[in-house]
Amino acid sequence: MKGTPKRVALAGALALIALVVISCATGPRPPQPGTPAFYWGAANEMFKAGDYLKTNDNLAQVTRSDNEFTARARPLEILVSAGLAQGFMDLAENYETGARINRANPTPFRKQVNIFRGYASNASLQFVEAFHRFRLLNKDANVVLAFGYPTGSAAIPQQIKRVTSGIFVPQAEMEEIQKDMLQRGVLLAVSRAVGAADDTAKALEVFQKGEVQVPAPVFYLAMAKTLHEQSQLYSTTKLDQPVRMQLFCNEALAALKLVPASKESKDLTGKVEKTLKKIKTT
Repeated sequence: MKGTPKRVALAGALALIALVVISCATGPRPPQPGTPAFYWGAANEMFKAGDYLKTNDNLAQVTRSDNEFTARARPLEILVSAGLAQGFMDLAENYETGARINRANPTPFRKQVNIFRGYASNASLQFVEAFHRFRLLNKDANVVLAFGYPTGSAAIPQQIKRVTSGIFVPQAEMEEIQKDMLQRGVLLAVSRAVGAADDTAKALEVFQKGEVQVPAPVFYLAMAKTLHEQSQLYSTTKLDQPVRMQLFCNEALAALKLVPASKESKDLTGKVEKTLKKIKTT
């Protein structure tokens, strides 16, 4: 019949289009909002972008339940929350210096000190809780860090010198300083976790070799140091919360029990025990 080949060709084209549509409709779907997969993906995106506050929020959503991403998310949550806490603590210290220098108008600086210490407390509590859970559950010889090398610089941002010289910087500049200090805090936390202390160049070499697996004792020793340092946030000259200070020191000692005896671990144990003796909880 006349015209039949065209109709056959058209029918074939329509059938092919239908198959493509069906294939697309039944293909892999992106993670649905509110699921662990969605939060894990968002955490990785924010981590790569250097937005560690949003990274931390997403990681908290992942680790609130046991799921296929929890094991990978826990070490990252520990390090990001520890780094954020340290970044905010350092910011508070710099603004406190600015308050002492600017005797004519120290109030704005002191207000920021209180704000940053509040943020530091929130992050540090997430850190100690995340590490506590990890310490109780982890049975592996190595801690796998399922993420890349962090964004940021270990150097103190130049703008902070304006703050420490008594200049109260505009909001936009303050936000830029905060971003840099938080990135620095996370970078140093990760560097310490892989056994590189504050040598970020050495830490980068570790990440360049492929999947990072840190011996558990190395990771625990680094966390014990961080826990002891962050216990100082709750000292009488800062937030004055001795019960929390005691909590951090006790968790540090628990971590040190999982570390083979060495001069470094013994010295740190002595420092933590000395701090505990000075704490008055009544």
